[in-house]
Amino acid sequence: MRKTITRVTACSIIAALVITTFPASTVKASTILPAVGLPAITGVGSNIKDIQAEKARIKAKEESAKVHKRESVSSEVALASADSSADESQQTQMPVTPENVQKVETPASKALNAQKAEEATGAKAATIEVTDAKSIGDDGAVKVVTNSSKIIDEQKVKETPQEAETLTVSVDAAVPEIEIRPESGDVAEGEQDLTTSVIAQVDGYVNVRETPSEEGEIVGKLYNHSAGEWIGKEGDWYKISSGNVVGYVKGEYVVTGQAAVKLAAEVGIRTATVHTTTLRIREEANADSTILGLVPDGDKLTVVEETDEWVKVSIEEGDGWVSKEFVSIVTEFPQAESKAEEEARLKKEKSEREKANAAAQKANKKQQSSSTSSGGGVSYSAPGSGLGTSVANYGLQFVGNPYVYGGTSLTNGTDCSGFTMGVYKNFGVSLPHSSGAQRSVGYAVGSLAEAQPGDIICYSGHVAIYIGGGQIVHASTKATGIKVSSASYRQILAIRRIF
Repeated sequence: MRKTITRVTACSIIAALVITTFPASTVKASTILPAVGLPAITGVGSNIKDIQAEKARIKAKEESAKVHKRESVSSEVALASADSSADESQQTQMPVTPENVQKVETPASKALNAQKAEEATGAKAATIEVTDAKSIGDDGAVKVVTNSSKIIDEQKVKETPQEAETLTVSVDAAVPEIEIRPESGDVAEGEQDLTTSVIAQVDGYVNVRETPSEEGEIVGKLYNHSAGEWIGKEGDWYKISSGNVVGYVKGEYVVTGQAAVKLAAEVGIRTATVHTTTLRIREEANADSTILGLVPDGDKLTVVEETDEWVKVSIEEGDGWVSKEFVSIVTEFPQAESKAEEEARLKKEKSEREKANAAAQKANKKQQSSSTSSGGGVSYSAPGSGLGTSVANYGLQFVGNPYVYGGTSLTNGTDCSGFTMGVYKNFGVSLPHSSGAQRSVGYAVGSLAEAQPGDIICYSGHVAIYIGGGQIVHASTKATGIKVSSASYRQILAIRRIF
């Protein structure tokens, strides 16, 4: 009996504990009891420790579920914030508040954010180290890497962030697309900086066009070894300014930069223009030296050598020195000729030629068609016929007459420009009494091979009349007077034709 009472009392206590621990409103036999591993209908119970342990396990599962839920919400929020195009309806379905969201970064959000950053900054491509260096090309132009975007774009296609390595782009790997002005050189005060010059190197001439294209309108001509100033570059074309012409020339026909400086030394004429009434040319570079010769104001002399205070120039009597205070020194190049200037020049030359021909024909009737003169027992006669030949033969009759500085008398004494002036005066043509000024009369002849009798041959500080056969007649020096010489005995600066 006592055992029976004991059993009943134990069961009652267990039942009370179960009801207290699991209220009826929340506990069902079919869900709770199987959770502890016992059938609800067996009447077989568990001890207190088993029930408490099961309760702890259930609570742990609930806490774990909450943590997973928070991490899932945080991942979704991170993804939504990194992707600006996310659907707003999805964000609405999962509201975000400080109470139910912890701000954590998940692997998914990190990956997406990194991808967005790579797309925005281009970091997906390989790291590019551009070698920004300058070099001088054969044409004298300065080459600089200025645009490697094409290389970077190509690298983006070929490389992935995992495979990309540092890529070094050499200076030759990119073509400059901005205008690179030739580098200036170190020049003395008052001297020309020829590094910004553009010099034609072509047979004949190169056309200067209004636009950088073969179809561009021709606005002028840049003759061989003519020069201009560099303005800019567009593709294969250089924009230049020369004389009154501004336009584009094809880069292959000109040189610039250091190449222009080098060419200038070969083809440019270093000239000293006289700025005093009568310039004394001395044998040595000092004011007490013997006078070699005299040169009038405005004459242009070829420079042979220079010091800080003196310059050696070439004159008919030889090379001598003059103080720099009496001259201005430049390197001379022919300039481009505009289309309008060419038309005007050709029209003027035609008019002057017709006038000179008419005057010469009228004067020629008063004299023999050819003249000879003896000097030292040698007879001279210009070949061919025509007005130029008549001029040459008329000048030959004065061979042996004296040279006088500043003189104009063909018989009593004349200087070089006075001689050419006097000869042409006989044919009704007026020339200036200056060798420098006579370099601009008439019209240009390209070379000695094209020269004809009667042409004026111009040298540094000197002029002569071509008589054909590679010879000239000229009033040379006080020691020799009027004589015949080889036309190439000195450097020819220009050849001018009157008729």
